[in-house]
Amino acid sequence: MFSYMDVAIKLVIGLICLVIFINMSGKGNLAPLSAADQIQNYVLGGIIGGVIYNPDITIMQFLIVLLIWSGLIIAMRILKAKNSEVRKWIDGDPIVIVNKGKMIPKNFKKANLSVTDFATMLRMQDIYTIKDVSRAQVEQNGHLTVLKKDNERLGFILVAEGSIDYDMLDLMDKDEQWLVDVFQHMGIASKEDVFCAEYYKGSITVYTDDMEKQTSPVAVMRKDPL
Repeated sequence: MFSYMDVAIKLVIGLICLVIFINMSGKGNLAPLSAADQIQNYVLGGIIGGVIYNPDITIMQFLIVLLIWSGLIIAMRILKAKNSEVRKWIDGDPIVIVNKGKMIPKNFKKANLSVTDFATMLRMQDIYTIKDVSRAQVEQNGHLTVLKKDNERLGFILVAEGSIDYDMLDLMDKDEQWLVDVFQHMGIASKEDVFCAEYYKGSITVYTDDMEKQTSPVAVMRKDPL
């Protein structure tokens, strides 16, 4: 039998669990950055919405389902944070559709993106010709990121959580050995010790897990291909 009190209790439980889950998951669900984040939102909303008006599902069963789902998501986030391969498998990689000013037709098909839609997305970023684009990629959440040519404010994340971004190195006409040599010059023995390394305006700044050992920007030389 339908009971408004049962629905109210389930609503309160769902709201509380939603708030707890969002805070425990690092608020990634508030601004989804990947398909996995979107799926989490859809499934969680489906669980709460589908259970609230179903009198055959008890409050205890509702709690158990929420706990199982939350446990799965938290475990997945921990695995993603600790293993870059797992993160790539779950979230996928960005799809580069323009590299060094050259369009990559096969990647347009891979991203299911037409040239017309691409041009529209460029205009939305105040770019009116493909000639101004040095690099463009479709991110895991479907957004388009564009690096313009002759942009003095252009920055590159070369290492993120110990993983080298080889695409960024390629864009700079550099390789892993060059980056390793830079780190050694800075007194950093291994890329695994690097939480984040950013190139900006001819200098590299390295951020490590140990805040006291984080470096100031160190000037490096490179051939600018942009």
